Amino acid sequence: MNKDELRKHYLQKRLTLSEADYAQYNFRVYQHFFSGIDLSFIKVVHTFLPITGRREVDTWLIIDRIRREFPHIRISIPKTDSRSNELENFYFEGLHQLVTTAWGIPEPKQGIPTEIEKIDLVLVPLLAFDKTGHRLGYGKGYYDRFLKLCRADCVKAGLSLFEAEEKNRRHKRV
Repeated sequence: MNKDELRKHYLQKRLTLSEADYAQYNFRVYQHFFSGIDLSFIKVVHTFLPITGRREVDTWLIIDRIRREFPHIRISIPKTDSRSNELENFYFEGLHQLVTTAWGIPEPKQGIPTEIEKIDLVLVPLLAFDKTGHRLGYGKGYYDRFLKLCRADCVKAGLSLFEAEEKNRRHKRV
């Protein structure tokens, strides 16, 4: 399969999940995140906000727990700049800060910008990935460009509802 076919396949796979399966997969991602990531030295987490119409991983579960149990951690959220094809990043202040774009993406309408060099951990949305760490996104390159700007020691964690595929060089490395 080429990249476009893989994208269509995984989008369709997510969209056909039952509500119960979708909730179960999200809970599995949530558990895996908190059992696998040491947040003790993290000060700023960048996370995407889920596009519910595309059944992305529900990062609200992770955000809520971080805000409750790790009050020293600041959450940073992205806003797409279609003119520059870059992500702008803002500290998450609350739901009042958000608007939903024409593409169904919740984004901050205003806020305090997050300096990229302050980000310690990035949660990356994945459509698919393979066992060697290569990923497949939506194809616009927003996260590819953003991740290149992050510090070398910034932790990058891809979030997907599905297990890794066997090696597939059509994905980009996380």
